[in-house]
Amino acid sequence: MSGEDLYAKVMELAKRRGFFWPSYEIYGGVAGFYDFGPLGSLLKQKIINKWRRFIVRNHSNYVVEIETPIIGPSKVYEASGHVENFTDPIVTCLKCGRKFRADHLIEEKLGIDAEGLSPEEMTRIIREHGLRCPVCGGELGEVKLFNLLFPTQIGPYEGNKGYIRPELAQGMFVAFKRVLETMRGRLPLGIAQIGRVGRNEISPRQAMMRLREFTIMEMEYFIDPEDEEGSCPFYGRVKKETLRVRPYKAKEAGEPPREYTVEEAVDAGIIIHKCMAYWMVIGKRFLESLGVPPENMYFEEKGPHERAHYSSQTFDQMVKVARWGWVEVAGYSYRGDYDLSRHMKYSGQDLTVFKPYEKPRTVKVRKVILDRAVIGRTFKSEAKKILEEASKLPEEKLEAMASGKEEPIIAGKRIPREAFRIVEKEVKITGRKIVPHVVEPSFGTDRIVYVAFEYAYREKAGRTILSLPRDIAPIEAGVVPLVEKDEKLREKARQLYEILVEAGYHVVYDESGSIGRRYARLDEIGVPAVFTIDYQTLEDGTVTMRDRDTWRQVRLPLEETPAALRRFLYEAADITELGIPVEGTGEE
Repeated sequence: MSGEDLYAKVMELAKRRGFFWPSYEIYGGVAGFYDFGPLGSLLKQKIINKWRRFIVRNHSNYVVEIETPIIGPSKVYEASGHVENFTDPIVTCLKCGRKFRADHLIEEKLGIDAEGLSPEEMTRIIREHGLRCPVCGGELGEVKLFNLLFPTQIGPYEGNKGYIRPELAQGMFVAFKRVLETMRGRLPLGIAQIGRVGRNEISPRQAMMRLREFTIMEMEYFIDPEDEEGSCPFYGRVKKETLRVRPYKAKEAGEPPREYTVEEAVDAGIIIHKCMAYWMVIGKRFLESLGVPPENMYFEEKGPHERAHYSSQTFDQMVKVARWGWVEVAGYSYRGDYDLSRHMKYSGQDLTVFKPYEKPRTVKVRKVILDRAVIGRTFKSEAKKILEEASKLPEEKLEAMASGKEEPIIAGKRIPREAFRIVEKEVKITGRKIVPHVVEPSFGTDRIVYVAFEYAYREKAGRTILSLPRDIAPIEAGVVPLVEKDEKLREKARQLYEILVEAGYHVVYDESGSIGRRYARLDEIGVPAVFTIDYQTLEDGTVTMRDRDTWRQVRLPLEETPAALRRFLYEAADITELGIPVEGTGEE
């Protein structure tokens, strides 16, 4: 089956059975927006909960989850650099007025990788190769930068500008100090968040691969930059595992990804920090648990001109899909102290962390003071105000004034040089202040839903089967009476349905049509197990349990079905372990 054919079948199934479809269809649709239907919403929530298990719950001594607003004041995104730097290149057709993402247009039409090039460089490439509008053939204008932030107004007052968040990170950085207090000031500290974001993409395409509104699962992992070992206490668990990695230099040379052990990649400086490598392993395991085989996944390093403005190193987690080949589903960035330092500067708040020494240290320090006698004689009634203002100034500023590097002006008055005194004294220091560095794994939820859906698509004996991993299947079990019109069988089937619902499972009850047709419907929406009530049930209280993927069946007591289903879904039990095997598929 070709990639186009598989994509068409996947999208047809997704729409027909209520997983996902383009938004606003009755109005012709709007690019970059998708709805999740009844089954799609359940699937998405299952994937989100699995991510929570991998990232938050499995690291609960260090990682916590919070929720912050979707809209933020302009100042937050000025501090983060998004107002200035969150841009993509745009080019306009001078004939029809259509606008295109310039780097994508160059790559599609010319096969040239234009990511990270300046607008001037892209304009030159367009002119040299005679690139025209792909719709009307008209001439293309100059490439310009387009800011992807969605602006809004907070409250009724004009000028009180805000933005819809383009990522989750800034809410976590702004809340860092408060969360740190609740965690007793300890590093490392991971702050996780799941939520909606908005990016005003120029020309969204590739269905759910590039949206204007979507869900992100993100974690900011705050570490002591001088304590790599203490920052990643889990590293020893994964250092012998392998990752398929394509460093930027290998990408430039046209070399494919290759396998490294985590230890090799870190020791060689391919991955610059142990914490980066650790979370990349967790991301690999997460995608594998959703059905993506290791050979269809690798990590690609972004070059200096491709990285976001805040990043010292970034890897994209790439997954192969049928129609578009390799697509990014997650990113891992070493953000350094960029974000906290910027928010300290713009807010004036102290976002440092105090790291105590094991034992207090006595050190000699230089201190600049103002001679009160000189200030009093010189400024008389204004002396008190000058001394108060001087006490608020940073030590470095006073030292610069004393040394003549800065004008000695305090409270509007020029201070005579003889008023500055530099003294040396011993002080006891109990610790130091640091600005934490940050490692960020960020996952695109909607893309991952599509990837899991495509990898689950199967065809068998003329039927469609959605072989989702059992623990993310939106409907966990089906209950069917063998014969549609037998009231006794229907009554017993409804009884089992209620038992499973009471046990906390998502269950569907189906009594319409032939038994084979009902099995086919449930296979198509990914139901892992189906329980059938037949005439033997009325005699001995046993039911059959059918495996979606193998079509094998076993017979077990009705009262054991909740426990058997739990083992089947969440303990990877083979169905033959759960009861007595039954010949056939039960569809005859």
